[in-house]
Amino acid sequence: MENFNQKTSMIWNIADILRGGWKQHEYQDVILPLVVLKRLDSILVDTKAKVLEKHNEYKGKVNDLDPILKRTSGVAFYNISDYDFKTLLGEPALMGKNFKKYIAGYSQNIQDIFEKFEFNNQLERLEGGNLLFHIIQELNKVDLHPKAVDNYAMGHIFEELLRKFSEMSNETAGEHYTPRDVISLMAELLLEPDKADLKRPHVIKKIYDPACGTGGMLTVAKDYILEHINKEADIYLYGQELNSVTYAMAKSDMLIKGENPDLIRGGEKDTTKASTLSNDQFLGEVFDYGISNPPYGVDWKKDKEAVEREASRGHAGRFGAGLPRISDGQLLFLEHLVSKMKPEKDGGSRIAIVHNGSPLFTGDAGSGESEIRRWLLEKDLLEAIVALPDQLFYNTGINTYLWFISNRKPKERKGKVQLIDGRTFFKKTRKSLGSKRHEIDTESKKKIFDLYTKYEESEYSKVFNTTEFAYRQIQVERPLRLSFQVSDAHIEIFKTQKAVEKLNDKEREAILAYLASFPNKELFKNQAKFLEVFDSHFKELKMKAPIKKAILDALSERSEDADVCLDASGKPEADSELRDHENVPWGIDVNEYLSKEVKPYVSDAWINESVCDAKDGKVGIVGYEIPFTRYFYKYEAPRSLEAIETDIEKVENELLVLLKQL
Repeated sequence: MENFNQKTSMIWNIADILRGGWKQHEYQDVILPLVVLKRLDSILVDTKAKVLEKHNEYKGKVNDLDPILKRTSGVAFYNISDYDFKTLLGEPALMGKNFKKYIAGYSQNIQDIFEKFEFNNQLERLEGGNLLFHIIQELNKVDLHPKAVDNYAMGHIFEELLRKFSEMSNETAGEHYTPRDVISLMAELLLEPDKADLKRPHVIKKIYDPACGTGGMLTVAKDYILEHINKEADIYLYGQELNSVTYAMAKSDMLIKGENPDLIRGGEKDTTKASTLSNDQFLGEVFDYGISNPPYGVDWKKDKEAVEREASRGHAGRFGAGLPRISDGQLLFLEHLVSKMKPEKDGGSRIAIVHNGSPLFTGDAGSGESEIRRWLLEKDLLEAIVALPDQLFYNTGINTYLWFISNRKPKERKGKVQLIDGRTFFKKTRKSLGSKRHEIDTESKKKIFDLYTKYEESEYSKVFNTTEFAYRQIQVERPLRLSFQVSDAHIEIFKTQKAVEKLNDKEREAILAYLASFPNKELFKNQAKFLEVFDSHFKELKMKAPIKKAILDALSERSEDADVCLDASGKPEADSELRDHENVPWGIDVNEYLSKEVKPYVSDAWINESVCDAKDGKVGIVGYEIPFTRYFYKYEAPRSLEAIETDIEKVENELLVLLKQL
C-alpha cells in the first residue's frame, strides 16, 4: 500500500486552495467533511452500479429499501444518486447543484453525520469561486479505495489531519483535541495494569468517553490494546459529544475505521439534549474503561436543572456525592464516569481522566468539591494522580493532572493513593503550537510509567493512606467582651441603625428621650451591671426585641479589658468577629489539638461543639483536600547578598557603558 503519510500530505496541501478566502482555523470545516465523503465514495465505487440497479428495481414496490440497499452495498451505508466524485467533475458550472443531489443520495445515517458538519455554510462560499470543483479534482488524485488504504491506515490519515488542523487552529484546538502524547500516556497507565486480563483469548472490552470530542482518546486506547497487548481483542468504543461539528468528526472517524458509528451519540442543536450531564445517552450502561478530558473551568448553568434533579436521587443517581460550584463542572464528569463503572463482582472498571488543579483542593470542608473527594477516598476509588508538565495543551499553558480511578485495586494499593510528580518529564517542541511548547516524549513517558509500576517512595513518587487527605474542621470561638456607655456619640450611632428607620416619629422621640435621661453616663465594663441599670430605666417603655438589640449594639464596643459577656445560662457568649476555623489532621483528637495548637496563643478559646459533621455526627466538619504541590515542595535557599550585589554592579556598569555611547 502507498504510504499513508504521503496521502496525508497530499490532502493537507489541498487546503492551500482555500488560502485568502478562509482563515486557517476554518480550513478543517471544508477539508475534513470532503475527505470523509471521498473515503465513503471510494468504499462504494465497486457496488454503486448494483445499488442503483436494486433501487430502480424495488422503488415504489418496497416501503423500506434501506436493508436491501445496505446489503447490496456490503456496508452500513449507500448512495442512490447518479453522481460520484468522478462524475461530479463532468459539469463544472453545475457543481454546487449536483453536489447537493449527490449528498441527498446517501443513506440517512450519512446525511445525519454530514448535516452536523454544517457544510451548507461552506458550500455557498465554495460555489462562488468554483473552489469546490478544484478541491474535488485534487481529492480524486488521492486513492482512498480500501484496496489501497485499509481502515487502519485510513484512520491514521484522518487522525493526522485532525491533529494538524488542531495545531493550526490554536485558539479552539483545546476545546476538543487532547495532544496525542498525553493520550498515549493515559492509555498506557490505564491499560497496562490489566495486561494479563486483556491477553485472554476472545476478550471483549468496552471503552467509554463522556466528552469524546473527535474520538481520539477512544481510538488511541483501542489501538494500544491491539498493537501492544492483544491484536485479537474485541474492543467496542462508546462516546458522547456536545458540539455538533466535533460529534460529526468523531462519528466519521468511527465510520472510516470500521467502528460502529451509532455508539457515538450527542451532537443535537439543543445542547441540553446533547450534554452528558443533562442527558446521559447510555443510561444503564456500564463499561470496562473510562477515558476522558472533560472541559474544565466551564460552568454548568445550562445543565443545572437536570443535574440538581439527578442529585436529588442521592447515590441512586449519578451525582449523589455532591455538586461542585456552578462555575466549574469537571467533577460532575468524574462522578458520571464512576457511575458507569462495572461492579467489582462483575470485573470492575478503571478510569483515566484529565483535570486541572482545581479538583485537588477547591472547596472548604462540607463543600460539594470536598464531599466528592471524600466519597472517592472513603470508597477507596482513587488509585493515583500524575502531575503533568505545563504547556502541554494547545490553548492553555496550565498544569494538568491525570486521575486514575479503580474499583478493583490490587491488594498492595488498597487504602492507598500514589502521587507522581511528572512536571519535569518533558521535551521541548521544535516550535510553539499555540500554548504547547512541551511534549511527553518516549523517555519521559517511560519514567512516569516506571514510577507508577515500581510503586515506591522516591523524589517523584509518594504513597499515602487515603486518610492522609482528610481533616476535621472545627469552629473555634473566643468570648465576647463588650464595654457600654450612653454617650452622645453612641446615641448618634443608634440613630443610623436600620431598625430605627422603621419606627414612627413618636416611638423614635420616646427612645431618644429615655437615652438622654439615662442616669449613668459612665463607661461600664461589665454587661450584667449595665443591663441592670438599662432594664430598670427602660422598664416602662415597652420595646420590641429588635429595637432593644439595636440600642445595645449602638451603645457597646468591643474591649479587651472588659469582662466576658455571659448568656442566660451563664456561659460565655462567642464573639463572631473573633471566630476562627482550624483544620485538625485526621486521627487527632480535636480537644487535644485545641490544647496544643490554639490555647497557648489564645487561652480563652473553645470549640463550638454544635458544629458537627452531617455524616458521622462528630464535632467538626470532615473535609478532604489533596495539596499535591506541598508534598513535592523543594526548598531552594535564596541567593547570597554578595551574588546579588555582584549582578547589580554588573548591570550598572553595562548601563554606564551604554549611556556613554549616547
